[in-house]
Amino acid sequence: MLYKLLAQVQPSLADSLSKAKIEENAGRFNEIDPWGVGMTFIGMAVVFLSLLLLYLLFYNITGVLLYQKKRASKVKGGETKEAAKEEKELTGEVNVAIATALHLYFAEAHDHESAVLTINRVGRMYSPWSSKIYGMRQNP
Repeated sequence: MLYKLLAQVQPSLADSLSKAKIEENAGRFNEIDPWGVGMTFIGMAVVFLSLLLLYLLFYNITGVLLYQKKRASKVKGGETKEAAKEEKELTGEVNVAIATALHLYFAEAHDHESAVLTINRVGRMYSPWSSKIYGMRQNP
């Protein structure tokens, strides 16, 4: 409150008070940790703990979503676990048929072109679109 009042009355006085407070705190911190090792370890700990929390969040979010989905399907009178497993399981023959169909489909998608490149030389070498002269400023 006092700081706001001082800022309205005399902005330079408020700035000098805040700068003095910053210098005082910096001096106190310099006495406690002169080389900055403690600040380094605190900063690294904050970063690694936040990364660890994000990892745990992303790792467990799928389980939470699947649990909610199962709960919602039970409320609606969904299938049992055995029926869902039987529907999801595929035999080896089905997997081979799918893989063969995908291979044949993607093999036909490519055109067979010759690897011969033809480079035609242009008659005039100068082209004004890339000229640096037009991009420079001209002094009056």
